[in-house]
Amino acid sequence: MNITFPEQRVIVTGAGHGFGRAIAKAFAERGAQVFACDVNAAGLDETRGICGASCKTATVDITRKSEVEAFAREAAGGAQVDVLINNAGGVLGQVGRPLEEIRPGEWQAIFDVNVTGTFYCSQAVAPGMKAARRGRIVNISSGAGLGVSLTGIQAYASAKAAQIGLTRQLAHELGPFGITVNNIAPGFVRSNPTTERQWQSYGAEGQQRLVERIALRRLGSPADIAHAVLFFASDYAAWITGQVLSVNGG
Repeated sequence: MNITFPEQRVIVTGAGHGFGRAIAKAFAERGAQVFACDVNAAGLDETRGICGASCKTATVDITRKSEVEAFAREAAGGAQVDVLINNAGGVLGQVGRPLEEIRPGEWQAIFDVNVTGTFYCSQAVAPGMKAARRGRIVNISSGAGLGVSLTGIQAYASAKAAQIGLTRQLAHELGPFGITVNNIAPGFVRSNPTTERQWQSYGAEGQQRLVERIALRRLGSPADIAHAVLFFASDYAAWITGQVLSVNGG
């Protein structure tokens, strides 16, 4: 299966490290013009260096609608964005704590970056995709959105489940315009400082138990997630929408 994206305009959010960086690199290697954003300016510089001249970067807070709209206009270049990858999200440095200790702002911050940001980005590219009667939106959720989060963070599990619901709803709304909307639910991958701290916190025995629960008996990599994204964004997935693909080793 030879998947390429010559001259297509692709937005990747949360591209300062981990999944986002791997996804941006995968599209750049296959001919796309990549527009990568993050709040992590230093990380974006590294991503741009890895991806090369076909990758343009911008510091964007996806929870701010005006910043998202300006970035989407730049990425569209007077035409339209062909592919949107809503990857930005995470736990924002929070750790699992008892329900009664969670402050309103802590709950809202995680929900905003994982769900509201996905909504704003999708909203910004939809008019151009509708006009072209073609487009691909791929959201990156988590196995936490389908079950229980290993982090123990209530807002994270809730937000990722909400993002999956948004995926299904947008698939039906945008489908008549030739736009597909799908979701990748990764399993545990050591992809960024947060997941690395989480991995270390398990200790040797906990790490072994986690791996033994995986059918393939190994952890995945950011590239594994990127490859699934490429499929959903390609013409091979033209009749697939509203779906959640668990990429977790089984």
